[in-house]
Amino acid sequence: MNRFHLLLLVGFSLALSACGSTTSGAPTATITLTPDPCTGFALGESVKPINDLQREFDDTSALAANLPREQLGDAIINLQRIRRAAEDVSPPACLNTLKAHQLKHMNAVIDTLIAFVGGADTATLNSGMEQARESHDLYALELARLLGATLVPNTKTP
Repeated sequence: MNRFHLLLLVGFSLALSACGSTTSGAPTATITLTPDPCTGFALGESVKPINDLQREFDDTSALAANLPREQLGDAIINLQRIRRAAEDVSPPACLNTLKAHQLKHMNAVIDTLIAFVGGADTATLNSGMEQARESHDLYALELARLLGATLVPNTKTP
């Protein structure tokens, strides 16, 4: 290898090693693309922590609904724990309505169970259950809207 080629190789190596920094030695800014958390695959990932807590809450509240009044204390504490975890989730702005419906539903269920334990009258309990059902339906509709799904009403009677 002659001297010219050696100098060219050294110069090329120096030029490559300088990539990513300025002549002052300070690093240059790098551009990274962050997917919008409210579109496409990223939306599903953004919804997941909210919906995982909703599913856990639904399972726990279904079990609580089948417990005698005397055994509801621990179930209510567990539901409150799940609700606090849901409150702590910081979703992107596009999921604020979903989270609001979720928290309204969770609060209605918890308040109704506490009222039941406290011996509330039937009208109060029915009103609480209706509020819980309505907010859960709104949650499901918002989730479907966000994900581009269509909900099919359940026409089966228990």
